[in-house]
Amino acid sequence: MEDMVTTLVISEVPPRDTLDLLDAHLPTYDVVLTEHLVVDADTVTVFAAAKNFDFMTTQSLLVTAMMTARGLPSRLTGRPVATPPSLMLARDPGALPGWLLLGEVPGREVVFGAVGTFWKPDIQWHDIAAEQFASFDEPGWGKIACHLLVRPDGPNRSILSYECRTATTDPVSRAQMSRYWWLIRPFVAYVLRAVIRTIRNDVGAHA
Repeated sequence: MEDMVTTLVISEVPPRDTLDLLDAHLPTYDVVLTEHLVVDADTVTVFAAAKNFDFMTTQSLLVTAMMTARGLPSRLTGRPVATPPSLMLARDPGALPGWLLLGEVPGREVVFGAVGTFWKPDIQWHDIAAEQFASFDEPGWGKIACHLLVRPDGPNRSILSYECRTATTDPVSRAQMSRYWWLIRPFVAYVLRAVIRTIRNDVGAHA
């Protein structure tokens, strides 16, 4: 299913000139979604905006609704669910359970990810160190890795990419995740699109 890529850019996206950190941490995967957007600013400016992006400010009511739905199973069982005042996954992924910063190429790419049972109504998270992520293969779990990638596209113009990949560690988990993926895929694409559009707007507001 590695050909499932969506894009906001009609013009051709420049090919990657090197392997990304994302490839090092999750080179093989079950599903992937990618969104690209042209931003009229240099790569340094765009990367700074991406790395400091607060996901809680995403200009999308759907994102807020998904954050609420994510904690619904816990609320139904009477367990408290804390809503973080800010959520900078590229700087402090620990604001969400299970998430961690996997690496960074300054000015170009930042990678974050998590290990969990994403397909279950009440997600379980598996805490591991960043250096364990690539080789982790304990059955019954899924891995998600995402990056924000910035590449030049001419003078004072950049291409911002947001890609998310998921992989599972055994056939049963893969089948469960596959069914879940076809349900949530449109919403995931919408969120990715909303994030990079908001980053572009942030860059424009501070230009």
